Amino acid sequence: MSDSDTPRRPGPWDPKPEEALPAPRSAPAPVRARAAAEAPLDKGQHPVWAVVSTLLLGGFLWLVTGSWVIAVAAIWGLFVHEYGHVLAMNRLGMGPARIYIIPFLGGVARSQRLPESEWHGVLVSLAGPAFGLLAAIPFLGLFIATDDGLWLQGVFAIALINLVNLAPAPPLDGSKALGPVLARIHPLLERAAMIAVGVLVVWWGVTHGSYIFAAFLAISLVGHLRRGAWRPDGRALTVGEAVRSVGLFVLTAAACAGLTLAALMPVAGSLTEALALGGSYFQFGR
Repeated sequence: MSDSDTPRRPGPWDPKPEEALPAPRSAPAPVRARAAAEAPLDKGQHPVWAVVSTLLLGGFLWLVTGSWVIAVAAIWGLFVHEYGHVLAMNRLGMGPARIYIIPFLGGVARSQRLPESEWHGVLVSLAGPAFGLLAAIPFLGLFIATDDGLWLQGVFAIALINLVNLAPAPPLDGSKALGPVLARIHPLLERAAMIAVGVLVVWWGVTHGSYIFAAFLAISLVGHLRRGAWRPDGRALTVGEAVRSVGLFVLTAAACAGLTLAALMPVAGSLTEALALGGSYFQFGR
């Protein structure tokens, strides 16, 4: 997941508009740049707490899955995924970005500055899942070298992390990639889609025993609803950028789904069986 600290429509608990940083979207670019420069620098997560959080997350995953390979792959895949966000944020002038590990849940990449446009926000959101797939290379290499299906568990875990992150439910990456596209059609369409998919993903987490994941998404969804509009700062998508956003989302989702099937194929024996096995996990198959 990525977090660029994008401003929202203020509620009664938020600071007054004149006190808020950075400057609102309507402010001239020099004002926004000056506000960003005056904001305190995010020094990142304390190293000790980062290590403790990582160990807690890894231990929790090992306990839940019963597989140390999945636990190691998930932690490794998480860092690579978040580093993809960091690279994009730094490249687009939003850095220096930092990675935070959240115990028992996952991680988030936070930028120092807001994106200049919604298009930059889309690129940042998709950079995590796209770059995150590279984390599967060592596990694929070990499987090829040893012919031990144990390493495919790591490939599957990494592919699944990135695939689930593409669900268009707050605060997952998919909501930040498709949200601006839906909002361009109509703001209510974005809200309806985020609520519908958010409820579906929370239900999926509960039915699969991922109660912490489901609770986190539920709290995030309620928070988004309380804030009202949640459009990011910066220029809105153009028509061409909206089309490219959908295209990049589809390509990224296809790559994640393809890697998931590649991890299941040696076990299932055929593409049909791999699809059925994957579908059964998401409760869309047998």
